[in-house]
Amino acid sequence: MIRRQRLAAGVCALLAALAAGMAFPAAASAGEPTGEATAKVDLVLDVSGSMRTRDIDGGTRMAAAKQAFNEVLDATPAEVQLGIRTLGANYPGNDRRTGCKDTAQLYPVSTLDRTGAKTAVATLSPTGWTPIGPALLKAADDLKGGDGSKRIVLITDGEDTCAPLDPCEVAREIAAKGIGMTIDTLGLVPDTKLNKQLSCIAEATGGTYTSVEHTAELTDKVNQLVDRAANPVVTPVATEGAAQCTDAPTLKSGLYTDREEFGQQRWYRVEVLAGQELRASVSVAADRAVGPDYGALLRAVTVHGREIVRGEAAGNGRTDVISTGLRYPKPERDGDDSDKPAAETVCLQVTNSFSAASGVKTTPGLPLELTVDVVDGPSHSGDVASFGLGRGWWLLGVLVLVGFLAGLIWGWLSRWRVAVWRTN
Repeated sequence: MIRRQRLAAGVCALLAALAAGMAFPAAASAGEPTGEATAKVDLVLDVSGSMRTRDIDGGTRMAAAKQAFNEVLDATPAEVQLGIRTLGANYPGNDRRTGCKDTAQLYPVSTLDRTGAKTAVATLSPTGWTPIGPALLKAADDLKGGDGSKRIVLITDGEDTCAPLDPCEVAREIAAKGIGMTIDTLGLVPDTKLNKQLSCIAEATGGTYTSVEHTAELTDKVNQLVDRAANPVVTPVATEGAAQCTDAPTLKSGLYTDREEFGQQRWYRVEVLAGQELRASVSVAADRAVGPDYGALLRAVTVHGREIVRGEAAGNGRTDVISTGLRYPKPERDGDDSDKPAAETVCLQVTNSFSAASGVKTTPGLPLELTVDVVDGPSHSGDVASFGLGRGWWLLGVLVLVGFLAGLIWGWLSRWRVAVWRTN
């Protein structure tokens, strides 16, 4: 009896292993190259004289930065190449021209030697000027080469002291090169002018600005940004919708950001080939106080103004973001359509019904994110299968087949057991 039970269990285990082997490809062995591009991060640290100020957890700003850097270096993922650049660390004098050139690479962007990087950080002492613009330009050079994500993390306690080289314009110049570089900024002083400058730098490249006042906050945020480089997300591309479809920008598949005034319409264009499907979604955020009832509307319209499909959503003040989406599959052409164009221009209209609260500024407009995805339509294998299963239909087929075989074998074993029991 025990042997028969073991036999049945063994057959079931074999079937389970067969199902797992067919359903899921073998994982790569540890240490094997995955073909993924290497992420690069350059930490740009302000070492100007003001970093001597004692206002962070009872110690100096420099001490807080060093402690945070040591913890970040310990936690940096192995797949990230990390470097450290300083600004204002070497020239103690009053000559502005010399002070505004004071930026140096403390540790090169490379596979991290934690001990070497920590030793380099330990030597830093607050010294000179605050040449943020020149430091950002040099940091962009530090990150040249490779196809992985590139991220500059700027930590400073003061505004740039080397105008007219405006660091915000420098960030825009870096973004305009189209090299996929993100600049995140962290301010160690809750100062309005500093916040404005650091926000501008970050926004120019799709990065983030954070004001930190404690060592633990600084450590957590830098760690988060380094981890984000190791697991990059899609960086939105800034665009500007038009007041009507004829003037709208033509968008390809991707993630886009724009600003929309209260109650305004924004138009965008997308080219959709026969047999393709357009999938679009939009999120509009209330980044200031707004009225309690609002909505967002996303419409796909022909160039002649005929509505194809729409998506809409309404809110009542419980959330500060509202989202909606739509799908439009363009049919395949048949023989009778050979004289018609293969591509269709679809106009996407984004409308919001937010209202500003009393005394709240209406400019700039509300931030919106628009996702556009043009894929092969349902008739194309490998994208959308029947019943909405997508590429997973074959997995269901394998599981059904294995289940059927398991049922047959289990039934045969059960009959055999009963026959043997009756014989005995």
